Amino acid sequence: MSSNSLLTIGYSTLAEREKNIQFLNSFKNLVIVQGSTTVSTTQSEKIYKRIELPSKGVAKSRNAAISNAETKYLLFGDDDIVFNEDSINSAIAFLEGHPGISLLLLQAVDVDNVLRKSYPTKPHNLKLTNSAKAATYEMIIRVADFKSKSIYFDENFGAGAKNYLGDEYILIADALRAGLKGQFLPLTIAMHPAESSGNLRNTKNDALARSKIFTRVFGIWAPAMRLLFVLKPPAKRFGFLLTLRFILGR
Repeated sequence: MSSNSLLTIGYSTLAEREKNIQFLNSFKNLVIVQGSTTVSTTQSEKIYKRIELPSKGVAKSRNAAISNAETKYLLFGDDDIVFNEDSINSAIAFLEGHPGISLLLLQAVDVDNVLRKSYPTKPHNLKLTNSAKAATYEMIIRVADFKSKSIYFDENFGAGAKNYLGDEYILIADALRAGLKGQFLPLTIAMHPAESSGNLRNTKNDALARSKIFTRVFGIWAPAMRLLFVLKPPAKRFGFLLTLRFILGR
């Protein structure tokens, strides 16, 4: 079976940004347009399938991609992502050879071809303690496995929601706790601009949003895990009062 029949790239976008998507025609392309039914793209409808959502929220659009993907694998994309076709094919080949892996986490570079963050140099299995920095466009999922376990993004988290961070990590945590297996490969799959909604900032809102992620994933153990997050190098500098509020989740 050819790669183009195995994988869908599911893009989340707004109507006014739809024209910015750089498609790879070697794969199936699915575009989820949030909050509008206005068609602003001039690209042929034959290039991709288009689904309109009346509301905004990236987690909702990602879930629509999972629900509507008709291929074995799904790679999540945004309108400012440039994917590497050869790397996608390598990732597909890996998944075809490892049927027990339901989620593959990869890496990305910025516009200067510099890795966007500190990635491990060797493959490893995903755990709750090593997958918190995942970006959605670094993830390929085995669609049937996620659907069989009813694993979808928590729509209370992610861009467009009140808790605007953490949707990727929560998805991974839910998948692992449901018995699915994930693995990281040091394979560069995408280029993304340096700025990201997941970048750590020192504002009260960002600290509170991050604290909610730990509550969702770890429950009563959240304060201890927040403390470990703050202490783990490199140091997270919120300031004393904000750090205390972050740990307590207040």
